[in-house]
Amino acid sequence: MPGVLFWALVVLATLTSLATAWALGANSNSPPFAPAIGANAISTMRAAFLIGILAALGALTQGGAISETVGAGLINGVQITSLAATAGLLTATGFMIFGVYTGYPVPAAFATTGAMVGVGLSLGGNPAVDTYRRIALFWVLVPPVSGGLAYLTATLLRRDDIPETVGVPLLAAVVSGIVANVQLGVIPSPPEASQSSIAGFIARQVETPTVAGIDPLAVVVTLAAAAVGFRAIRRRTQASAEDGIRTFLIVLGSVVAFSSGGSQVGLATGPLENLYGTELGLPGIVLLTLGATGILAGAWMGAPKLLQATSREYAQLGVRRSIAALVPGFVIAQVAISLGIPISFNNIIISGVIGGGLAGGSAGVSRRKIGVTLAFWLITLTASTAIGFGLYRAFATVLGG
Repeated sequence: MPGVLFWALVVLATLTSLATAWALGANSNSPPFAPAIGANAISTMRAAFLIGILAALGALTQGGAISETVGAGLINGVQITSLAATAGLLTATGFMIFGVYTGYPVPAAFATTGAMVGVGLSLGGNPAVDTYRRIALFWVLVPPVSGGLAYLTATLLRRDDIPETVGVPLLAAVVSGIVANVQLGVIPSPPEASQSSIAGFIARQVETPTVAGIDPLAVVVTLAAAAVGFRAIRRRTQASAEDGIRTFLIVLGSVVAFSSGGSQVGLATGPLENLYGTELGLPGIVLLTLGATGILAGAWMGAPKLLQATSREYAQLGVRRSIAALVPGFVIAQVAISLGIPISFNNIIISGVIGGGLAGGSAGVSRRKIGVTLAFWLITLTASTAIGFGLYRAFATVLGG
């Protein structure tokens, strides 16, 4: 039977995970609604309320894949113990707090990934080289892909020959089509999969032959969802272009906030995967509920202040450039979730802002600022690995864990 020390470490690890989730809810999940606030489409308090609800729902329905990667996919040969999880979470949370209070761009995904690699190596595990290659390739591709998508989006919105009653609804159609294919844990899935999409579920209700591995009915459902999104926003923009854009900003902010919860919760819950799943024998939904609760509390308690600050920055960008920055955020976040790759929303949004700015002839971000940001990303990754390694060794020496 586990002793007092074991349960004390379980409580400590759980509280540390909650604190990490709280920090993520207060900071990483806030940017999606900042453009809508800057455009006076929604109030700050209402946005904070929606962020909490949507991010928590995203965490519950989409957080499992990244949580598993963070908890079990970064190190081979060892299981992350409660003491190691605590050391990793404390390291990552320390970096996040440092970023909040200093204003330096510290990405949560880099800090958590580095910390968990550090504690895993300190436990005597072996590097999961193949996983590192996948993650590194994705991280390297994020800036050009996000910037490129933002550039294309901003160019579409700026074209004089494409009226806003067409351009904005087209973007709404793309977003709606992707939403129909978002993988969710609450939708019944086939035995070989843990999640399914609305389009996939509907397609499975009718047996139709696939064409090149694609179910035609799933394509029909996707096109139908796109048509609904196009029609809804087009009617709004035809009545009033500005009202239509503001409505789309709220819808876009909602789906990005949902995606943010699904992609970020694993950074808080991943380190506890072995503890909760193997040692305590609890179902995965319990751990995701823990993370979702922390994110909800963080959004409701900490997001309003950050929203007020970031909304001023987005107001200076303008609504069209803000849309251009958020569309890639939604697309890339969903791809990362489907692949189980932890990501930094700072990385995506900053790249999107730069790409959207280039469409107007100027990135709006100095080369020095870009250089400082990249440097802190690399410093965060390497320093968190080293500190996680050393902190676990110190804990193990003192507690014998």
